[in-house]
Amino acid sequence: MKITAIIPARFASTRFPGKALADIMGKPMVQHVYERTARASLVSNVIVATDDERIAEAVRSFGGCVEMTAADHETGTDRLAEVASRIDAELIVNVQGDEPLIDPRMIDEAIAPLAERDSILMGTLKSRIKTLHDFLSPNVVKVVTDREGYALYFSRSPLPNFRDKWNDLKDEAFISGKLLCFKHVGLYVYRRDFLLEYARMAPTPLELAEKLEQLRALENGYRIRVVETAAESIGVDTPSDLEKVIENLTRPVSER
Repeated sequence: MKITAIIPARFASTRFPGKALADIMGKPMVQHVYERTARASLVSNVIVATDDERIAEAVRSFGGCVEMTAADHETGTDRLAEVASRIDAELIVNVQGDEPLIDPRMIDEAIAPLAERDSILMGTLKSRIKTLHDFLSPNVVKVVTDREGYALYFSRSPLPNFRDKWNDLKDEAFISGKLLCFKHVGLYVYRRDFLLEYARMAPTPLELAEKLEQLRALENGYRIRVVETAAESIGVDTPSDLEKVIENLTRPVSER
């Protein structure tokens, strides 16, 4: 099975312009993402998708594969679909370009269900929420699934609503598992044909309300397989996030 990981990377960013090229211990961030993605055992090849020649040149300089895309894409999925339309692959993995600590195991975990069952068109990941801050934060997307592991809904609001357990809303309850809930990890796997169809779908009401593109699939009646992962990563949205990544990489391996 041909499985291609595509890393959408753009230079423009409201909170952190040029973050794809931010230096992390002598390498641009996009290189860290690329190298970690390439270590996933189920991935056949890795491509960076960008509309910026500065990013493209950085990728070429470390020997990576890059595809130039149109500059007017509104979402990373649109950029992903453009590249997917011109390559030969059965599965397409969308790895965010601002995840320099992405664990290769996470990528394999997300791929596995689609590699095993042809009926699954789209997959992603979830991980346990362990703090009240994350549960309440609109910047942390929550997900609930059915008993077979398919997404029921994604939301920026606390999900589920523990109606009778407000007194339990403390870090200890989340850590112990007394309150069991999950945050969405923004890594996706698609069957190539479904990705191309998905990118052509018009935005949907819930997607626009929550500003969560994956709701487009649910609103159109498609199922999303969600796999729980124990691995952790740190997304880089701001310079302070970058400092956390560097701090993590400079700690002894046993402490990470």
